[in-house]
Amino acid sequence: MMSQIQDVGAGSAEIVVGADEARERIDRLLARHVPDLSRSRLKALIEAGHVTLGGRTMTDASHRVNEGDRLAVVVPEPEDPTPQAEAIPLDVVFEDEALIVIDKPAGLVVHPAAGHWTGTLVNALIAHCGESLSGIGGVRRPGIVHRLDKDTTGLMVVAKTDQAHAALSAQFADHGRTGPLERAYQALVWGRPKRDAFTIDQPLDRDPRMRERIAVRAGGREAITHVQVEQALAGGLVSRIACRLETGRTHQIRVHLAHEGHPLLGDETYGKGFKTKAGKLPAAARSALEALGRQALHAAVLGFAHPVSGAHLRFESTLPADIAHLVAALEKAG
Repeated sequence: MMSQIQDVGAGSAEIVVGADEARERIDRLLARHVPDLSRSRLKALIEAGHVTLGGRTMTDASHRVNEGDRLAVVVPEPEDPTPQAEAIPLDVVFEDEALIVIDKPAGLVVHPAAGHWTGTLVNALIAHCGESLSGIGGVRRPGIVHRLDKDTTGLMVVAKTDQAHAALSAQFADHGRTGPLERAYQALVWGRPKRDAFTIDQPLDRDPRMRERIAVRAGGREAITHVQVEQALAGGLVSRIACRLETGRTHQIRVHLAHEGHPLLGDETYGKGFKTKAGKLPAAARSALEALGRQALHAAVLGFAHPVSGAHLRFESTLPADIAHLVAALEKAG
């Protein structure tokens, strides 16, 4: 039996799996039959529930098909590229006519992208700032100078004018090497590093096997993280550390620490191999870690020169309740 593909309406297609395609992954099969869409786009469609197998919604791109299976893919209409205002509460730390500093909660995506077209920080900022929000960062990233991962909490600055955006962007591009920018993070990692203070200087790039991940790779972009061990917890099973960034790569702290053998607690992407260590924690600490449900990473300090006045601004954010609760439980563990 040969594979068959037919259009079943605008933006839709149905595929009948041939004998030569049995046991192939869904994403690879679709990539071959729907060449107009990239594999990453197809994977996003699968994960968003737009692909069915025999009428059953599939969300696992690695699922292997059988001969005769009927796959249907529905490509939704393009989203409006202009983010809309949404009344999402913001924890505003500082605000004037040029910029706004917010303390981002866990679970809030910074800007619209595949899978997260609404409910983002940008949507909240448009509602809060209105017409004053800078558009220099692009239609989907107005005012955004830097970002934090969805599940990373802490301080972010957003520009409200083009002048502020340009000046702040220059400071972030310099990474504090010659200018006033300061960024420091608090994190909980597995194990006790051999040194109390050290620097991780390892280049980062996309993982060729899993494109949604970042990996240490020769020839990648320069990435430098300075680490200071602040506290040993649970008898050295966990350490509380401070990190200062000299560059700002995607997932930099998470990847660098995992590469050193000390991944962040709760990091499902880069610390899966350390899940068994949770079983060594006392019940209260184990329960607090399960309740955290994310990587234990918090952007605690943000300092920069005001883009208009030049005055040095520095902000500090205390640990969010979920990480603070985990730290308290770990301290009781010894």
